[in-house]
Amino acid sequence: MRILLVSQMYPGASEPDYGVFVRGLEQALTARGHTIERAVLTTRQGGKPKYVRLASRSIFAARRLRPDVVYAHFLVPTGLLAGLASRAPLVVTAHGQDVANIGTIPGVRAATSAVVRRASAVIAVSDYLRRELEEKVPAARGKTQVVDSGVDLERFRPSPPPAGPPAFLCVGSLTERKNVVRLARAFERLGEGTLTFAGNGPLRAELERRNEVRLLGAVAYDRVPGLIAESHVVCQPSLVEPFGQALLEGMACGRSVVGTKVGGPPEFVPPQAGILVDPLDEQAIAEALREAAQLPRPNAEARAAAERHDVNEQARRVESILEAARDQQAGSRPAA
Repeated sequence: MRILLVSQMYPGASEPDYGVFVRGLEQALTARGHTIERAVLTTRQGGKPKYVRLASRSIFAARRLRPDVVYAHFLVPTGLLAGLASRAPLVVTAHGQDVANIGTIPGVRAATSAVVRRASAVIAVSDYLRRELEEKVPAARGKTQVVDSGVDLERFRPSPPPAGPPAFLCVGSLTERKNVVRLARAFERLGEGTLTFAGNGPLRAELERRNEVRLLGAVAYDRVPGLIAESHVVCQPSLVEPFGQALLEGMACGRSVVGTKVGGPPEFVPPQAGILVDPLDEQAIAEALREAAQLPRPNAEARAAAERHDVNEQARRVESILEAARDQQAGSRPAA
């Protein structure tokens, strides 16, 4: 199958980001024998003109490949541009910010509705996100399936935990939604161990000069497995987490986790793998940190739960959706 992959996030040489998960699925689909042509952006820089570049790349790539199906990540503007680049059936994956933008940015609801109507199928990375999308865009009802981004079980593998006091790790942007200040205050209630933040953002100044809190800044994605190996517990008690990729990667490494009850984590974090909390309850977060640090090291139950989200299995599920979209369009064409 010839697949045109369109994404506004794809890892560049110096700026790995959420696009690494797009690449992971792409690599797994390629391994399954499909031909993939990319039309992608590899940087967040460039403002609105970068989407003009993405549109032109999509059009030229479609002309070269003559795709059987177009597979777009992110609804607006990527899905919109991808749908205009080719008459091939469109399958689009919705991510968290996509859905959050609906109703908060003028015009996004109408644009998202247009993408959903054009698409043969919509993929949401969690059932939580599916429900949110269908509530905001009724046209998505009956058309949306849930397939998360998966985890590379070879890259993220169990390893012996480090010796010493509990080491907590939080991977992600230092933003209000990620709840990093409340996490730091909860950690201070423990009075032991270390808390490491791998990421950057506007709340960095509020985390500086805290006892036993280490700020690494933005880190290359290739460093994440090593950072997890150096920790005992991976933390992501966000105010809302549409999926929770860092938790899944921590579990794949055999690490216990502390996550939020709001969003996707309840769908894949069993009690044996970690603790889910009310993200507004600082005391509950502190107690969850203490309880998670006492779970087995490494945590075989966490690894077993993560194995159900193998990126290769997720690619197989995406493949079946892409093939169904291709076959549906082929079946609707009049006989010659």
